[in-house]
Amino acid sequence: LTEVYSSSPALGRYFRSAQVISFSNESSTVIYQLVFCIPPSTEGFMENIMNPDFIRNILRQNIYDED
Repeated sequence: LTEVYSSSPALGRYFRSAQVISFSNESSTVIYQLVFCIPPSTEGFMENIMNPDFIRNILRQNIYDED
C-alpha cells in the first residue's frame, strides 16, 4: 500500500503512511489505516480528492494495472 499511494500522481504528495490494523487468515480480510497530510481547506478537496471511493479506486487501478 505504501508504494501504491506514495507513487500515485493524485495522492502521492499527501500520503504519509499505511498500517495494518488487523488481519484474518480465515476470511482473507485486512483492515488498514492510511494516513494523509492534507493542505488547509480548499474548496472541494475533502469531497473530491479524499473521498473514500476515490482512494479505493487508486488501489483498484493499481491492481488492474499489474494484471
